[in-house]
Amino acid sequence: MNPNNVYVEYWGRAASKLPLGKRLLMIKGDSSFAIHQNQLLRPTNYMMHAAIKCELLGEKLIVSAQKLKPKEKITVAFDSIEFINAFEMEEKSDLRLFGSEKELSNELMKDLTFIEPGLKPVKQEKIFRKGIADIIAEDANKNLVVIELKRRQADFAAVSQLHRYMKQVEKLKNIKTRGILIAPDIRKNALELLENYGLEYCKLDFEISNPKSTIKGVQKKQPTIREYLNK
Repeated sequence: MNPNNVYVEYWGRAASKLPLGKRLLMIKGDSSFAIHQNQLLRPTNYMMHAAIKCELLGEKLIVSAQKLKPKEKITVAFDSIEFINAFEMEEKSDLRLFGSEKELSNELMKDLTFIEPGLKPVKQEKIFRKGIADIIAEDANKNLVVIELKRRQADFAAVSQLHRYMKQVEKLKNIKTRGILIAPDIRKNALELLENYGLEYCKLDFEISNPKSTIKGVQKKQPTIREYLNK
């Protein structure tokens, strides 16, 4: 058995070569073409929606994937093949995601008093030129509130995103507007930026289950950056 039996070459927006070695070539029904090695989850080379061609060149099997826009090509040359098979797979779009930001946003829209008394929803998924705000609400003092929801730890970008949406709403409606970031946790540099912008943070506690996720609570008390750093 020859352990060095596959050579891979790519030409296109860049160029690359894999020397002789053991490789796994996977071709799926949607004409995706992927070369795997014995490391990492992502393929080493891949191409989507490619024109795939097989041919014999002497004793070598040549399998290639090619696209014209952009112009690129992957060529795989097999000296020998240890295993080859084809499997029928059903085409179903039946994946259900539990605990998505959309699902959590839907739960919050039912009752925003989780966050503070008197807070009521105005609009879900408000579209702006550079993004979509999760929830627009109104507080007990008739101020508008932009709510940005993150299902994982909030970072610097999430705070910047919320601040941008809040300023856009404030400019459009010409009314005092608040911004609340809701997430299970927040990074230290993000909390510092949040305070500098005068925004608010709520700690989200939720449980992922089937058929849907449940919000267990939202802690409104906002720690200062000093308190956060000293935890």
